[in-house]
Amino acid sequence: MQQSRRRKRMKKYGAEFFGTFWLVLGGCGSAVLSAAFPNVGIGLLGVSLAFGLTVLTMAFAIGHISGCHLNPAVTIGLWAGGRFPTKDIVPYIIAQVLGAIAAGGVLYLIASGKQGFDLAGGFASNGFGAHSPGGYSMVAALITEVVMTMMFLLVILGSTDRRAPQGFAPIAIGLCLTLIHLISIPVTNTSVNPARSTGVALFVGDWAIAQLWLFWAAPIAGAVIGAIVYRLIGGEQK
Repeated sequence: MQQSRRRKRMKKYGAEFFGTFWLVLGGCGSAVLSAAFPNVGIGLLGVSLAFGLTVLTMAFAIGHISGCHLNPAVTIGLWAGGRFPTKDIVPYIIAQVLGAIAAGGVLYLIASGKQGFDLAGGFASNGFGAHSPGGYSMVAALITEVVMTMMFLLVILGSTDRRAPQGFAPIAIGLCLTLIHLISIPVTNTSVNPARSTGVALFVGDWAIAQLWLFWAAPIAGAVIGAIVYRLIGGEQK
């Protein structure tokens, strides 16, 4: 019995690893490889859609296995919302970060196969100030990441509520992440996910590592706020 439970937990962690791997490879890969490809680049709209599609596809693929968090902020937000056990928080986050780093490694191997590739281009890392795509300040980046993650958690908690229409949560969550990217790519390159930020920042090093703290602190704070807000507005009437 205990061995069966352990096996089930390992399957959940494995699902989070591969799900986060797909999110970073699909989302950051579209930004690094396709966003500005000559003549047929997908641009910000394409990158935004790519991130949304990674979550949508994985929600259908592994949602029934692990819940498809793919994001330490989401895991902590679901815990704060009373939807996730404390004992699984750390293993989930470890699996997510490892999956993101593995995806960053695969993306690096692909991207570096092109002549002239240079990590100085940012490698889809998140940043503020001089490293914000639009030159936005640290305060602007902080506010953006907190608010966007807060809204993300509201959509996640609401669409997965047992009172919500069943079977549509992956679509709502994927489209929400697309919208978040459409709003915030110019500000921070959009994180709302500490694992996604870490997975590429480790390869860039330097400024990307120095600024990584914001892309852990702000999404986690926003997720907890989102969970609190949903409990206030979405709690069932007694």
